[in-house]
Amino acid sequence: MALLCIAAWAGVATASPALQVGSKRFTESYVLGEIVTQTLSRAGIAAEHRQGLGNTAILAAALQKGQIDLYPEYTGTIVRELLQRTAPADAQAPLSQINAWLAPLGLKAAVPLGFNNSYALAIREADATRLRLATLSDLARLAPALKPGLSHEFLARADGWPALQRAYGLKLTPGAGLDHGLAYAALARGEVDLIDVYTTDAQLARQPVRVLRDDLGFFPRYDAVLLMRTGVDERPLQALAGRLPEAEMTRLNAAAELDGRPFADVARSFLGQAAPTAAQGLTARLMAPDLPRLLAQHLLLVLASLALAVTVAVPLGLAAHRLPRLAGPVMAAAGLLQTLPSLALLAFLIAWVGRIGFVPALLALFVYALLPIVRNTHAGLQAVPRGLVDAALALGLTRGQTLRSIELPLALPTLMTGVKIAAVTNVGTATVAAFVGAGGLGERIVAGLAVNDTELMLAGALPAAVLAVLVQILFDTLERRLAHNRHHKNKDVQA
Repeated sequence: MALLCIAAWAGVATASPALQVGSKRFTESYVLGEIVTQTLSRAGIAAEHRQGLGNTAILAAALQKGQIDLYPEYTGTIVRELLQRTAPADAQAPLSQINAWLAPLGLKAAVPLGFNNSYALAIREADATRLRLATLSDLARLAPALKPGLSHEFLARADGWPALQRAYGLKLTPGAGLDHGLAYAALARGEVDLIDVYTTDAQLARQPVRVLRDDLGFFPRYDAVLLMRTGVDERPLQALAGRLPEAEMTRLNAAAELDGRPFADVARSFLGQAAPTAAQGLTARLMAPDLPRLLAQHLLLVLASLALAVTVAVPLGLAAHRLPRLAGPVMAAAGLLQTLPSLALLAFLIAWVGRIGFVPALLALFVYALLPIVRNTHAGLQAVPRGLVDAALALGLTRGQTLRSIELPLALPTLMTGVKIAAVTNVGTATVAAFVGAGGLGERIVAGLAVNDTELMLAGALPAAVLAVLVQILFDTLERRLAHNRHHKNKDVQA
């Protein structure tokens, strides 16, 4: 079954000739990804937006491997992160020079969109006034009393916190990472005192914050461009060149993030198309047109990973039962895999299989489904009375016949409980698949997190919860039917 599911997915994926447009997990990237996708569609070119795929490293790897064809990026990020060029002059290089550096990678940067979206640090206006902070050099003179809330990517980037801290001699301790979509709310509540921002963030115009001036010129220019494979024809997208000055990009970000408009509608409005009037409220968002697609993707991931786990875990449980010395190592290995953080496991699997999307998500869910099935298979077989097995062997049944006719039927209720636990757990865990472009109901949760939209997150979480309950009911019904059939079979035997 798992192989059939994978083959079906692969057939759909390879049959589609659409250009794959990627985007990162923040508002501006979602909006730009939609603008690019719709621009291509208006030019008669089939295009699909694979939104919220992750950070720079994931998208760049997907681009080089041909899993996506283009995505919105920034010149400073290309130079510092992708090309690993640290010289200050390199960060200001013209697009022609950047393309000369990108050529050996099979990539090119094209269609400058018209705005510079630099990194910056921001603090509450009241605190900035009280502490007399206007520049990053002013911040360096402070004792480490402020609590930063910096994004995970900014903490890890070559042009992020570590290099900024050295350049200015900052004494602050960064602490744990904070998702960019939650940073402004945390700052307003006083949970953090200093955050990293993008200079086109929608919140900057509506929040009482002060952006500290980069007086040493540490941050390079982050001119927005489209990073693409060299084989992609950028001519249909040249109509976007220079059309997005910073004020316009900030307005579009605000429409999505603060006014709650869907990314696709914001893009249609920018391109001069009438956006469909959509009903507001949680119910309307729950029943949005993307629900069938997301449910189908979610179910495919859950069923394929469950089938694969059953195929591997049941023989492992049987081996642990037949060879007791294997029981400890098998259970320990399955338990260890269960403890791996989902995003770390996904990152490892992406590096291992060399791709994003369905395959690493499937393997991650397979790993998490192993433990309950292995454990319950072993426990069910161990509970079979040894006398029944010995009697069957004494009557001339082979080990295989005894296993099929006696041990597995008696162990089946316990085994099915393990499968049920794995299935219900995977329904919830499958939401993380959206972080690597595998789709599913997690798409809504990730998009809602990017814009701090509770309703959108609930529109993804509630169907996942309902699906988990339905899976639970399905397996409970199946278990009752198996028990009923077994009871009647025993009565027939006694008769």
